[in-house]
Amino acid sequence: MTTAPLEHYDTLPPIATAELRGLWRGSGVPTGHPLDGALERLGWFGKRFDDEDRVHPLVFRAGHGLVSVRPGLVPLGLVLRVAPALRTAPAAAAFRAVRPLLTTRTPHGRLREVRFRGVVSAAIVYDDLPIIDVFRADDDGSVLGAMDARGMARPYLFRLRRAVAARPHPADPTE
Repeated sequence: MTTAPLEHYDTLPPIATAELRGLWRGSGVPTGHPLDGALERLGWFGKRFDDEDRVHPLVFRAGHGLVSVRPGLVPLGLVLRVAPALRTAPAAAAFRAVRPLLTTRTPHGRLREVRFRGVVSAAIVYDDLPIIDVFRADDDGSVLGAMDARGMARPYLFRLRRAVAARPHPADPTE
């Protein structure tokens, strides 16, 4: 396990919920976490924050646009147990095949201020899963997120960078 990214996270200042509005492109931060590289392999684009009460925590690339996936339909315990297998081509193909069944137009998270690792900062509280993504502002304009979930020994770290407007998938006309 690499602890340097988490130590860096702990040095960063909080970010206000209002600063997160919009579409953000995500990427994992390698730490040796079981989820390292898995979301990217499955086509994860990032997150979309419409306002404090309408957050799309899982936005994926699909066809010629983006779609939101309902997190509650993703079996978190199973995902954590088989995470290394999710980085394979067969897993990516299988996810592409079932993704239409998981797609939603409805937001499935809310932005709130949460105390995590001693700092109060903006966070996504997921509606359907015991997950909270807590954000800190990095000095390069990006946001470092820590996914804290029941059943995970340590947080999964990811980075968000503000995205230019991307064309939504026809199944998600909420943009």
